[in-house]
Amino acid sequence: MAVTAAHTLDEFLTLPEQKPALEFVDGMVTQKVSPKGQHSVLQATLLRLLDEAARKHGARALPELRATFAGAAVVPDVSLYCQERIPRDAQGRVANDFLEPPDIAVEIASSDQSVTGLVRRCLWYVGHGVPIALLIDPVDESVLVFRPDEPAVAYHGMQQIDLHEILPDLDLSAEQLFTSLRA
Repeated sequence: MAVTAAHTLDEFLTLPEQKPALEFVDGMVTQKVSPKGQHSVLQATLLRLLDEAARKHGARALPELRATFAGAAVVPDVSLYCQERIPRDAQGRVANDFLEPPDIAVEIASSDQSVTGLVRRCLWYVGHGVPIALLIDPVDESVLVFRPDEPAVAYHGMQQIDLHEILPDLDLSAEQLFTSLRA
């Protein structure tokens, strides 16, 4: 849903924070859809599973993190950053502002969202420096994996979701993820 137009990213960054988060892409300010039950369960499950695999390599999976890059400010449902790409403040703590694209960006479809719009979002991610984007669709119980200059790959059932270049130890099937909706 379009909220307002902002002429520049700098103007957008002066707007007060809102819940759900505001995003700025292509000169438009939009507000994320408020998450519902299935979205929240899938987000929490994926966050836990990705973070467990990521921590072995010093990486972090983070929920609803604003990333400002490529002239935009986006808030993927889950972002994963490899250790060397996590920004730090002067005290060595994780910084508040992330000014580089995540290594993995995840969007989870909610019942009142356009899956086509989320496909466009994932294509935007990989076209602007994100190595891997995931689109999780609870209706279809599928996970689409996007990479730059490659066709998207759909995972269903017991197929292992391949994120080897970022998380070589990840052992996750689509079924494992969607089983969380029945628990």
